[in-house]
Amino acid sequence: MPRGRYNRGMNAICLVIDRLHMGYLGAYGNTWIRTPSLDRLAAEGFTFDEAFIESPELGRLYEAYWLGRHAMGPLAADTSCSLPALLSARSVSTRLLTDDPTVARHRLAASFGQIVELDLPEPDAPARTVEDTLLGQCFAQALEHLDSAREPFLLWCHFRALGKAWDAPREFRLANCDEGDPEPPETVAVAGKMLPEDYDPDELLGFSQVYAAQVCVLDACLGVVLDWLTTSPIGRETLLVLTSARGFPLGEHLRVGQCDGALYAELVHVPMLFRIPNGLGASDRSNTLVQPSDLAPTLSEWYGGPFESPGGAKSVFPVLRGVDGGVHDRAAILGYGTERAMVTPAWYLRQASPAELFSRPDDRWGANDVANRCTDIVEAMAVTLSQYEQAMQPSCDPHLEPLDPILLTGRD
Repeated sequence: MPRGRYNRGMNAICLVIDRLHMGYLGAYGNTWIRTPSLDRLAAEGFTFDEAFIESPELGRLYEAYWLGRHAMGPLAADTSCSLPALLSARSVSTRLLTDDPTVARHRLAASFGQIVELDLPEPDAPARTVEDTLLGQCFAQALEHLDSAREPFLLWCHFRALGKAWDAPREFRLANCDEGDPEPPETVAVAGKMLPEDYDPDELLGFSQVYAAQVCVLDACLGVVLDWLTTSPIGRETLLVLTSARGFPLGEHLRVGQCDGALYAELVHVPMLFRIPNGLGASDRSNTLVQPSDLAPTLSEWYGGPFESPGGAKSVFPVLRGVDGGVHDRAAILGYGTERAMVTPAWYLRQASPAELFSRPDDRWGANDVANRCTDIVEAMAVTLSQYEQAMQPSCDPHLEPLDPILLTGRD
């Protein structure tokens, strides 16, 4: 279908929904949760299938988002080259809206023209309506700011409600129950635990049902934003980016919620969707590897200016226009402590003790560790990861050697 025209835009909204599990979105294969607004976003926008965060540690992650530098690189001393600082210098009105103190007080947040930190009381029971949920209140604030926005603008929203409280109305929880299922839990406390090998499947089902209800709340909130984009004169000139800072484990590796930060796909593989107001890339998708640092050069290009990235971050607009084969052929992830991960089109290496290797893209959630059967691949991936991390250091050449074909295709 036609990819649409490309022209530099006026405004942008970046929605970072923390703890959003990619597998709970229809655009990424989910079939049991009804999310019409998220489906609409995928139909009207462009979907990246292979977006991986650079670190689950928010401080490091936002260095990548706003500086266009990989989280493996050193902290930059000069904050004047951050995305919000550069856009402000181009007379773009920049505003950060968040309910997460870690993001609001990040050292680079001061580069925004305005910071709005939402201090919302934690609920002790499911909300009566979507509007009463934490996400509903966050989105209401976003819409209020949009209605008073001065063009050109960037509204960056980081909402942690999916990982802060599960306060979806009860009917949302029941909507995801099949006949014969046990009643979903009433708690609003976000689950965070390691499951035993002989865990109770009904307990995990309850977690999944309540989490699914939160995704449905997000869907309802997103629908209001999509309506604003299509009915407001300002909205019709506004780019929307939806992504997640981190996923939310739901039992894939005996982990539920925030546990040890192990770099499995359910934590680091996240959604990333773009809705371009002129229809560029509508209903299209790509399996090129992208990371958070790519957002800085992408948004800079949207506003008509260059962005110098010392770490190899790239604008995704060539992919959206269909004139470039991809952004990256590898992605590296900085974990807690010494844990690291490396992603290529054919493999996922979790460098821990012991190392784990998963075949991609078929084994999306890392169900089958093949490290013992593919020791040569483990070694090649480990070398590639080491070279990548070295290239991100200052005074080093960021040029990366071409990958061995077996790391790209899985075949010699």
